[in-house]
Formats: sequence, structure tokens, C-alpha cells
Amino acid sequence: MHVSLFVSCLVDQLWPTAGTATVEVLRRAGCTVDFDSRQTCCGQPAWNSGYRRDARKLLERTVSLLEQSDAEAIVVPSGSCTAMLRHAPEVLADEGPLRERADVVAARTHELTSFLVNVLGVEDVGARFERRVSWHDACHGLRELGIREEPRRLLRRVEGCELVEVTSSEECCGFGGTFSTKHAGISVAMVDSKLEAVEAAGVDALVSSDAGCLMQLGGRLERRGSAIEVLHVAEVLAARGSA
Repeated sequence: MHVSLFVSCLVDQLWPTAGTATVEVLRRAGCTVDFDSRQTCCGQPAWNSGYRRDARKLLERTVSLLEQSDAEAIVVPSGSCTAMLRHAPEVLADEGPLRERADVVAARTHELTSFLVNVLGVEDVGARFERRVSWHDACHGLRELGIREEPRRLLRRVEGCELVEVTSSEECCGFGGTFSTKHAGISVAMVDSKLEAVEAAGVDALVSSDAGCLMQLGGRLERRGSAIEVLHVAEVLAARGSA
């Protein structure tokens, strides 16, 4: 299948290995991948902060770029950006023909793990990763897109990988975009509550599908002096060795 990668701002600027790993995984699954380097932000940070006009401009540009690809699907290594693109028709509801174009883009857009499992029917991507890991359910993926079992099914098929479920897997990490800066005290309390269960589980790595969550979790783990590594799910699925 021919797919177009929407890489997301945070992956592009701060977690590029998740982007290259996504391409590797998609190619292993039999896809050809294109990437439009003109893409920027989907507009979600501005939208969530109340800058609706600016968000619409960014989203309109994103829709215009994505619709130029003749790919059968648009794949995103981020539940939050996928959710924004899925909501594009609502955000652009007053824009007439643009809403109809946004409908087409939204229908082609998929989060990475959901695309692999639910569209391609692929669970084993030939990965090997000999470590104990825990999964963090990012809020947008779990609560807006209904993605829960897909990443777990993929991780269970990674050779040598032991998936350890923790009681806090579905708890919010406290990032929430600008929430973590506007309400830093609450944000830290939320992430610490979550990480106590993760640390008690004795895992080597904490894995998720959103770079924002990973930065929040990784930054706090470092401050707590923890040796637990944080990884994007694509990085685990692309792995061939023991680490």
C-alpha cells in the first residue's frame, strides 16, 4: 500500500528517530512511503489554547498539502495529531468546499499502530527487543481514537519483549500540551503518580505513541534519577537487536 507520512511537529523537531523508525516499520509491512517536507503543524496547540483563527489557517494548509498526495492512506506516529486531522471537518465546518476536502483527508488518516493492525492486518513486523517494557496509553489515542489493544498486540509479537501491564497505564501523564506549563504543579503531581507504578513494575523501558507524553515522562524520570528509558512504539517495532 502507498502511504503518506504526516510526521508531526514534535517528532520532526524533537524526536526524529520516531519518524525514521515509522518509515522503517511501514516498509517492513509492505508499504511504500512518501513524505512532503513542506508539512508543518496540524494546528492542534493553537486550537487547544483558544487561538482558533490561527489554528484554522494551519489546518487548512495541512489539508491542502496532504490532499496532493495520491497515497491510499495518511499515517501519523501520534494519536493527538491523528485526532486533530480526524476533527478537521468540524474545525473547518464554516469553510464550505474546504470542509468537504477535509472530510476526504480525515477518512484517509490513521494512527500508526491502528493502521498496522486494523488496516493492514499486521501484528508481527519482525522486531526483536529483549527488554521488559510497560505501555502508556496516551490520552488522545485512547480516549478520542479508541486505540488500546492495537499497540499491545504489536508489542506482544516483538521477539524477546516482555510487556508488563501496570495499574497506571491509562492515567494521563499530565502533559496536555500547554497544560504542563500553565499548571506545572498539577502536571508534576499527575506524572509522579503515574511513574510510581511504572517504577514499581521493574521495567526497562516505558513505551508510548505520542512524543509529547514521552518528553513529559522521560523528563520526569530523569529528574527522579530513574534508569527507565522512554521510547516511541515505532522505535521498538523497528528494533532488530537487544536494545
